[in-house]
Amino acid sequence: MLRMKTALYVAMALSLFSQAEATAAFDLLLQTAVSYTGSLPCGGWDCECAFRRQQSCCCVAQPLFDLEEATFIRMVGLWEGLSHLNSQIEELTAGCKISFNAAMLPMSGCLGPFTSNVSISYQSVSLNQGNGYNPALGTFTAPHAGLYSFSFTAYSNVGSAGQRLYQKMQLMKNGQLIASSWEDNREDSEDSSSQTVLLQLRRGCQVYVELMSGRQLCGDTQGQNTFSGYLVYPFSEQ
Repeated sequence: MLRMKTALYVAMALSLFSQAEATAAFDLLLQTAVSYTGSLPCGGWDCECAFRRQQSCCCVAQPLFDLEEATFIRMVGLWEGLSHLNSQIEELTAGCKISFNAAMLPMSGCLGPFTSNVSISYQSVSLNQGNGYNPALGTFTAPHAGLYSFSFTAYSNVGSAGQRLYQKMQLMKNGQLIASSWEDNREDSEDSSSQTVLLQLRRGCQVYVELMSGRQLCGDTQGQNTFSGYLVYPFSEQ
């Protein structure tokens, strides 16, 4: 029993001696690094880092920290920019799914002639997204500012050759002529044409198709006279 206690005391003494020796060696290395006056390949020496945290960090610890900080700040800035852009897009495009498609009701007779220009009422509505089109008036009123595409088709059938095919239709924007389609001959008893335009509209602008005075549309038994439009992309009112 006495021998075991003696061996234990000796082991403890050796351990304390080893720890003291290691501490002394560490202090010696630390003092040597602090007192070193020559140039270092890394340009600087962080003794706290080098001796207490990890090896070889004197050259990279601070640059890595700076890089990490700069990257984080940049990511925060990018995130804020994307969030702001997303908010602007949502504000600009909210409720901007706008499109319509309508046709004249089938008729065996003629529409016109009239003594003045008449807005055509396309009452057979197959699409009116955004509720911009009024079938009673045949008028589209822009719910939102933007670039719009409009198309109309003019069709007429007078029944037999030799009769006068005499039609003229025009697309109007706020009372201003934008595009037209016409036919005046006795060679064709049936004819059709189409027009498509792009228009920049402000909210409340009105677009419609009118039949010119003295002209007529006849024999559209299948509703081939059509008027349609849609929003290509919105823009602000500024």
